[in-house]
Amino acid sequence: MPHAQLTLISHPLCPFVQRAAIVLLEKHVPFERINVDLSAKPDWFLALSPMGKVPLLKVELQDRADTILFESTAICEYLNETKGSISLYSDDALARAQQRAWVEFGVAVLADAWQFLNAQDLAIAGIKRAALRYKLHQLEGKLDQEPYFSGSAFSMVDAVFAPVFRYFDLLSPVVSHPIFNDLPRVSAWRSSLADRPSVMSAVEDDYASRLQQHLVNQQALLSGSIRNDLVAGLSR
Repeated sequence: MPHAQLTLISHPLCPFVQRAAIVLLEKHVPFERINVDLSAKPDWFLALSPMGKVPLLKVELQDRADTILFESTAICEYLNETKGSISLYSDDALARAQQRAWVEFGVAVLADAWQFLNAQDLAIAGIKRAALRYKLHQLEGKLDQEPYFSGSAFSMVDAVFAPVFRYFDLLSPVVSHPIFNDLPRVSAWRSSLADRPSVMSAVEDDYASRLQQHLVNQQALLSGSIRNDLVAGLSR
């Protein structure tokens, strides 16, 4: 593939943006990042995004009109197919299909986690917490290798789940521990992802404080549960 100049159009809190950023970083691809205020979407952004969502990836190639890719799955598949020599999927067709299925499962886990974080009453929080725990138990039964989902090789499944687990790394242990209690394999996987350089670099330094402010604005029950050391910008 000819050299392409890439621009990731993003929002600082979007987990789907993080997925694309992780893949870019895993592939060691230089890119520019532009954040958009999704509460006041600029006209130029709406003209580029058919669904009014992030991420977008602007691909600039010589002798070719600029192309805008939307939807994180399409962006990640393009990057995986065109950048770097190592794929984030298995070479085996059956294992590759299984990985893609678990990628979709990760979207459902993300939905439960996000709704739990943003819950404004105890009933909804309890329902979403239970749904999340159920899915994590399903993952616990699947995981039989380490440190990553498919063993020693970091995969697209890892890129999908890392932004989900990040939420719980930021929450007080009083909140996060009961969710991961008795799930040693998921907990070990979560820890390995938290230490991955691409995962750490996929968000900006003020991510914790931004998430806290978002929860405050949403009047979420967990608005006061973000760890103070991380909000203050201290290292883990």
